[in-house]
Amino acid sequence: MEEIRPNLQADGGDVELVEVTEGGIVKVRLVGACVGCPMAAMTLKDGIERLLKEEVPEVQEVEAV
Repeated sequence: MEEIRPNLQADGGDVELVEVTEGGIVKVRLVGACVGCPMAAMTLKDGIERLLKEEVPEVQEVEAV
C-alpha cells in the first residue's frame, strides 16, 4: 500500500488498513478525497489489490469498508 499511497495523497486522499482476515481478505478504508470519488473502485482493484497480490500471494481480495 505504501507504493500507491503517495498517488492517493497527491489527490487529497489516502488509504488505511482495517483488517486482514485468515482467508486472505484485506479490508481497507479509503479516506479524504477518495470517499465518493468515481475512480475509487478502479483504484482499489487495479491499484491497491493488484499491488498487494504481487507482494503477498496469500491476498485473495481487497475490500473497501
